[in-house]
Amino acid sequence: MIRFEQVSVTYEGAAGPSLQGVDLVIPEGELTLLVGPSGVGKSTLLGAVSGLVPHFTGGTLRGRVTVAGRDTRTHKPRELADVVGTVGQDPLAHFVTDVVEDELAYGMESLGLPPAVMRRRVEETLDLLGLNELRDRPIATLSGGQQQRVAIGSVLTPHPRVLVLDEPTSALDPAAAEEVLAVLQRLVHDLGTTVLMAEHRLERVVQYADQVLLLPSPGAAPVLGPPAEIMAVSPVHPPVVSLGRLAGWSPLPLSIRDARRLAPPLLTRLSAPAGAAAHPASALPEPSAPAVSQGSAPDPAPQTPARLDMRPAHPSPLAEQHRPTPALHRPTSPHHPASPHHPAPPAFEERGLGRSPSSSAAGLLARLLRRGAPGPTPAPTPTGGPAQVRNLGLRRNRKDVLRDIDLTVAPGETIALMGRNGAGKSTLLATLVGTLAPTTGEVTVGGRTPHRTPPPEMVRRVGLVPQEPRDLLYADTVAAECTAADSEAAAAPGTCRALVSALLPDVPDDIHPRDLSEGQRLALALALVLTGRPALLLLDEPTRGLDYAAKVRLIEILRGLAADGHAIVLATHDVELAAELAHRVVILAGGEVVADGPTAEVVVSSPAFAPQVAKILAPGHWLTVGQVAAALDGAESQ
Repeated sequence: MIRFEQVSVTYEGAAGPSLQGVDLVIPEGELTLLVGPSGVGKSTLLGAVSGLVPHFTGGTLRGRVTVAGRDTRTHKPRELADVVGTVGQDPLAHFVTDVVEDELAYGMESLGLPPAVMRRRVEETLDLLGLNELRDRPIATLSGGQQQRVAIGSVLTPHPRVLVLDEPTSALDPAAAEEVLAVLQRLVHDLGTTVLMAEHRLERVVQYADQVLLLPSPGAAPVLGPPAEIMAVSPVHPPVVSLGRLAGWSPLPLSIRDARRLAPPLLTRLSAPAGAAAHPASALPEPSAPAVSQGSAPDPAPQTPARLDMRPAHPSPLAEQHRPTPALHRPTSPHHPASPHHPAPPAFEERGLGRSPSSSAAGLLARLLRRGAPGPTPAPTPTGGPAQVRNLGLRRNRKDVLRDIDLTVAPGETIALMGRNGAGKSTLLATLVGTLAPTTGEVTVGGRTPHRTPPPEMVRRVGLVPQEPRDLLYADTVAAECTAADSEAAAAPGTCRALVSALLPDVPDDIHPRDLSEGQRLALALALVLTGRPALLLLDEPTRGLDYAAKVRLIEILRGLAADGHAIVLATHDVELAAELAHRVVILAGGEVVADGPTAEVVVSSPAFAPQVAKILAPGHWLTVGQVAAALDGAESQ
């Protein structure tokens, strides 16, 4: 169905090819999962199938790519639309209409399908993806995950023979992701649709793949083979594979069910009565989380900083092309004394991400955040902590979005907000930063009411990195972004640029933010927010578009900030991130808090939000491969 014949792609100004040596065939009616570290050319390969490369991105494509016999060099994307359906990383860039039902019908209208066929397919797709209740909603009012489901549905309705999907589950909650993957599996098994999908959250998708196509490094020849064989050699792999490698299981399991069948001997070793093996909470050092009603800071444990470099090997050639508009101010706040960080978990050190000396970017980041800045002195943090939410209610478009929310965030505490798409996570963050005013109740951050306080005053108390980092990026260059951030935060000139250098080494001043990769844009937005040294840092889906290595580096950054006393609240569907980082998990449903407690207690009891290790080793309370490795080391040292 899809044939690559000695394909290479080189972009103008690039030092070398972004993709080369691709010579393979992807058979019809199979789900092929494309994996590899950031920057190895995954988006370029997908673009070559859809015709976006080189017709939209530019560059030089050598060799030949054919889809259903059509040469993508001579057929533009519109001439492939009846054969190939494409969903990119950014659903907002995909939409043409304003209403959900119209968007689902648009592709079929373009192909001239009869109205009766269009109506039937729209109804089928609404049911398949659970979108029926949203059919009349303006797309702009949907959550990020809901928008992603609409984007996927809009390419399903024309019934293409090939689906090309770039991070299709990145903004979806676990249940919605399973629904989408189940739909894709039905299309493959029942209709013979060919699916080529790139996805960083391999824990969600690898078990569904018929084949895995690995791009191991920039310029290296791709490897295509059965999932278990590829995962055994892949530099990126999900926690279930990491656990299998640690335990020496063969063949490596790809699913929770397969791993549980192999787990009894490992559970016996972990259940040894002596030492750390009997106490999973001690396996990975974490600050103790304060209770909801307390305001005391957690007591951080020492760590060696890990190297922070969120760059991919090459900038993404398919970066978003349209210019962003400023949607949010850049908030931030007071600094705190430094303290040591946490060690990188052993599971990730296996991937070649071992610890580096204290002079690394993590140490530089901590030193930069401790520097004073000219301007007004920030108000001291109140006794109740950086943020307090009491009886919060918010009503929008005659609908209750949040109801009776009570939340206290203590200094140094990391809280993960979780829940299905549309549960109110992003809305709660918006009330904390002041872009939405509560209908009832009160919100205080740093002793101020966010929506009644001028942004220049809030900028030193709370900072938000939104779900789309480009919402904070509106200048033409990185240097201009940094100059604006210094001015808005009343920081010394060069403060932001120094933070960018710590997070993104070697990124030039003159590069446009839209030409950065997803991970680079996230790091740039984080640096802009950190310029004001916020007491409270808010992040909305911070791991979207990040591979495992970049996610580990982000975790080390956030652990260091928490150790310095910054409070962190992150809204995420990434259960593995919550397991690695959060002290507390708060689950929202229908705008209400339905669970709030220590991470281990909340996620282990939840089938939807438990990480892979917790499911495999239930009823134990190990959440991560790092905790298991530490527990085994403790048992063996007895």
